Amino acid sequence: MLIEGRTGSWEIVVGLEVHAQVISNAKLFSGSSTAFGGEPNTQVSLVDAAMPGMLPVINEKCVEQAVRTGLGLNAQINLVSVFDRKNYFYADLPQGYQISQFQQPIVGEGVVTVDMPDGSVKEIGIERLHLEQDAGKSIHDQHPSQSYIDLNRSGVALMEIVSKPDMRSPDEAAAYLTKLRAIVRYLGTCDGNMAEGSMRADVNVSVRKPGDAFGTRCEIKNVNSIRFVKQAIEIEARRQIEIIEDGGSIDQETRLFDPNKGETRPMRSKEEAHDYRYFPDPDLLPLVLPESLVAEIKASLPELPDEKKARFIDHYGLRPYDAAVLVAEQEKAAFFEEVVGTADGKPKRDPKMCANYVTGDLFAALNKAGKEITESPISAEQLGGLIDLIADDTISGRIAKQVFEDMLESGKDAAIIVEEKGLKQVTDTGAIDAEIDKVITANQDKVEQYKGGKDKLFGFFVGQVMKATGGKANPAMVNEMLRKKLDG
Repeated sequence: MLIEGRTGSWEIVVGLEVHAQVISNAKLFSGSSTAFGGEPNTQVSLVDAAMPGMLPVINEKCVEQAVRTGLGLNAQINLVSVFDRKNYFYADLPQGYQISQFQQPIVGEGVVTVDMPDGSVKEIGIERLHLEQDAGKSIHDQHPSQSYIDLNRSGVALMEIVSKPDMRSPDEAAAYLTKLRAIVRYLGTCDGNMAEGSMRADVNVSVRKPGDAFGTRCEIKNVNSIRFVKQAIEIEARRQIEIIEDGGSIDQETRLFDPNKGETRPMRSKEEAHDYRYFPDPDLLPLVLPESLVAEIKASLPELPDEKKARFIDHYGLRPYDAAVLVAEQEKAAFFEEVVGTADGKPKRDPKMCANYVTGDLFAALNKAGKEITESPISAEQLGGLIDLIADDTISGRIAKQVFEDMLESGKDAAIIVEEKGLKQVTDTGAIDAEIDKVITANQDKVEQYKGGKDKLFGFFVGQVMKATGGKANPAMVNEMLRKKLDG
């Protein structure tokens, strides 16, 4: 993506540092609970509170989750990694340092493949994934002159997933975040809930003239939605372009995004690694992983989005776009497969029709109602039943749309609605023939025009017959019989 400035075109360069909270019952170095929403300071051990003499003990589950995520990112798993102390002061960081990883992270380089809206595919490089502990939370709006501290989050395990600066637009960043969230959800390593803070992004933005070296970057901290990430990138890029074109220079700094004002504002100068005085944590030995553990975790991986997409295209004959939409969330993919069903190892129903109903009518209805697929008022079994009625010519596609709306409102099965409302398709050739004769007799002028070369009038006659039968006549039969009558 290029942005036009007063001096010509500018290119955006984006890299993301995503903090993903590890799904585990206990924190990274203590046995305290990680449950969301607890009363302030009720999930804090002596280790989390940095009481003198308290030593950290690594949580094996968190290590396994990091390895699992690394494998899901097609990344290098480092069998030896080291925990470091990253020194800085915050009121909600009791130790005065954060236990993190620096030069020897648990996961090295990897790659994420993203599908863009225009059908193109882009690979985003992963620089590293390291484990670290979260800080607590400062609360500034509970008292006019004092800040409160909640240490429930202190010590919770985070995976920091650092991308390479491979993204060139807000849309690419959004696609990368969406795919990354899908991967960790499939893996069961992070719930990806940005609203609750269990996944958040630090966004690094710089601009340059196309082909030039990278410009000075600014980091926008703790952006908690994909929509805000897109907004922050564009706003920050335009801010930098304006400064440079006015003859100024960009200061490397950390900034905050204010979605209400539509601006980024300075938070602090951007620290370099040496400012944190990293050194190996003396209380923790190097983390050494046996190859057998990595192999065991790899063998337990589920079918991930890219693999599932390829299978949906190959096995079900879906278009790449439809397959990508369906596999974006594990629950949506499972719902689709239940709708299709299996008979003798083959799809029980037409996969393309099933995909059209799931990604079209159903997703539209769920979006309108603000519901997730797991809250769908129409079950996969019920939707499959509706498609069966279309396939065996009990109802037409047009009537099916009406039945679908009734199913949304009533929760009834399609077959019950069709029976109650008398919506079965008319396939009696005699009845259809009689209606065709009536339409032709009532529209002799248009019959002459049709025979005189106005072929488009054929649609008019079809519409009149369908109207006369209340939309219940079999459309294929109507077309065939009408064509014989008019062209005979």
